[in-house]
Amino acid sequence: HEAPRRVKRAWVIPPISVSENHKRIPHLLVQIKSDKQQPGGVIYSIKGPGVDEEPLGIFSIDKFSGKVFLNAMLDREENDRYRLRAFALDLGGVTLEDPTDLEIIVVDQNDNRPLFRQDVFTGRVVEGAEPGTCVMTVDATDADDPDTDNAALRYSILEKGAAGMFSINATTGEICTARPGLDRETMGVYNLTVQAADMSGDGLTTTAMAVIYLEDINDNPPEFTKEEFSMEVEEQAVGVDVGKVFVHDKDLAGSPSWLAKFTILEGDPEGAFAIRTDPHTNDGVLSVVKPLDHEVRDRFELTVSVQNERPLEPSAPASPRALATVRVRVRDVNEAPVFRENPRRISVLEGTPPGTAITTYTASDPDTHQIQTLSYALLYDPADWLQLDPHAGTVRTKRELLHPSAFLQGGWYIALVLARDDAEPPLSATGTLSIEILEVNDHAPQLQPPAGVLCGRPGRGGTLLLGATDDDRPPHGAPFHFQLSPQHPQLARNWSIARFNVTHAVLAVLAELPEGPYSLPLLLRDSGTPPREQQQLLNVSVCHCGRDGTCLDGVLAAATAGAGITLGALMIILGSTILLLVLAGLGAARARGRRRALRKGLLQRSRDDMRDNILNYDEQGGGEEDQDAYDINQLRHPELFSPRAKPPLRRDAPLSSGTPLAPRKLPSSPSDIEDFINEGLEAADSDPSVPPYDTALIYDYEGSGSVASPLSSIVSSLTDEDQDYDYLSEWGPRFRRLADLYG
Repeated sequence: HEAPRRVKRAWVIPPISVSENHKRIPHLLVQIKSDKQQPGGVIYSIKGPGVDEEPLGIFSIDKFSGKVFLNAMLDREENDRYRLRAFALDLGGVTLEDPTDLEIIVVDQNDNRPLFRQDVFTGRVVEGAEPGTCVMTVDATDADDPDTDNAALRYSILEKGAAGMFSINATTGEICTARPGLDRETMGVYNLTVQAADMSGDGLTTTAMAVIYLEDINDNPPEFTKEEFSMEVEEQAVGVDVGKVFVHDKDLAGSPSWLAKFTILEGDPEGAFAIRTDPHTNDGVLSVVKPLDHEVRDRFELTVSVQNERPLEPSAPASPRALATVRVRVRDVNEAPVFRENPRRISVLEGTPPGTAITTYTASDPDTHQIQTLSYALLYDPADWLQLDPHAGTVRTKRELLHPSAFLQGGWYIALVLARDDAEPPLSATGTLSIEILEVNDHAPQLQPPAGVLCGRPGRGGTLLLGATDDDRPPHGAPFHFQLSPQHPQLARNWSIARFNVTHAVLAVLAELPEGPYSLPLLLRDSGTPPREQQQLLNVSVCHCGRDGTCLDGVLAAATAGAGITLGALMIILGSTILLLVLAGLGAARARGRRRALRKGLLQRSRDDMRDNILNYDEQGGGEEDQDAYDINQLRHPELFSPRAKPPLRRDAPLSSGTPLAPRKLPSSPSDIEDFINEGLEAADSDPSVPPYDTALIYDYEGSGSVASPLSSIVSSLTDEDQDYDYLSEWGPRFRRLADLYG
């Protein structure tokens, strides 16, 4: 093994220092030598940043002498040192020495000013802050070597316009209050110019702005601009603003320390006034919340206080103008009359005679300091029952007030009275007059119904339910009292009356009675004060009783079974029944005649006739409603109905009308029914003397004679004397009663 070779001292190169911004270019930095210098010479070279690496061309070497030169100015802020490699070769390119390091150190110069991190620094501090209260910190940087004085910064405040209120820490840049007495109302913003200098304050400098805002505190109480305010308002005005009280506050406008709050301390025991704050001007607005009456009180003297929404700082002085006096004068205006009692309720007996004074309804005028006269008029009197004295206000009846009436509401009559003063312009008021019409027992109960039917046998069927009505209202109506007339005590032998409920009683037969009509005098009495009674007749028809207690006379029982059927109604029912029976008998007789004629014609034809078979299917049995079938005899025997024959008399034609000008001709062959009908319709349409439907009625022609008489005979007379009712006796026992009445 070879022992380590000792490196020659001449080939070991110490670090080389060179100042940045060196202007003598080229500048010799160092000369390197090899101890193995050959007679033919040594070739030197260097490699590294600044030579063959970026940045290129900064350093160079003389290859024969080994001198290293600086070819450009250096900037320490870009590169503070360079590490190169030096080589020694012979002329043949053989390495003579191992490569050695060549370090070039760039020495810093104070070529960079300090820089603040921002141009404007902002801070806030409350007014009145104690000395030593820190507000903000400003800071700057320096690109020079931080290990030298070139980057040693010191801070200071240049402008002293702040009167020394703030100080700055020269090393840290922290700004704090230096003296007491910061007052936002005196100066709200401080603009400080701060400086940073390197070389510990002796080198390069730079400046920036420090803006300090003072935050407001409530250190100024609000003050009224004057001690007294005068205002005026009309009486009876509510919800109107009377005026403003003005205040001044030095604190920040819009802040809680500025907003004022007002209080009425004295002079308004009724609470007629209120005061609020105008949010825009901070003034107090006085308003009326209750109506004022000039006649009661014509002026007010209010004591008003003011303070802030936020409590005042303890250190703030008290204000001598925190109280003010507000004088308000109430101006007199014309006021409308007033009905002290509204509505006025009175009671009047029903039937009070016209001209009776029932009340005096007057109003009062609140304007006691003005001489005015009131007049009165009826504003609403729907039934025209009242009359009013226009000067005294006395209300009298104009006509009797009676029950019932459409103008009464629950027994009350409502009228409106108008009171008007004679001011200019006049004012009026309306009063409601409610009149209760007291019920008077002026009607006796009425028997309902006044007639009835019952079986003449005691016990089952021998009872009749009686009722009564009364036009009077409670308590002058029910319960009703029914009794047989005391003037006829003999009635009690055959009849009795027992109470059923408050409005009805039961009439009962005590002994068997013969059939026939009875008139019973009854005495009916109500429960009014005093009670009213009236004797009335009850018409009772006693019928023939069956085994079950019902009337055997069905027609009479049916006609009078209802409790409310009167004699007139009974006559109407009987007359209607007779008319219906007569119509039914006539219709049946007419149908029987048509069926006989139809059967006679059918026997004369063979059963092969298709037309016979069709009509046979349409035969409905000849009921009273069978009025529309065609008489086929006209088709079988056209010669009987030829134009030469006398046409039938038409009852519905005018008296002056004659036979149509073009009587229709029956077809020669009765087989063509369609042509026959069409010709009949054409004749009807062309006949100007009668309606078209009249001609079509010829198909209902029933022959020259009829069993029944025409229906018009029923109403041909206007009196019962012209009618013959003897046929009623032939209709059986059910019509015996009618035969006795009309026969």
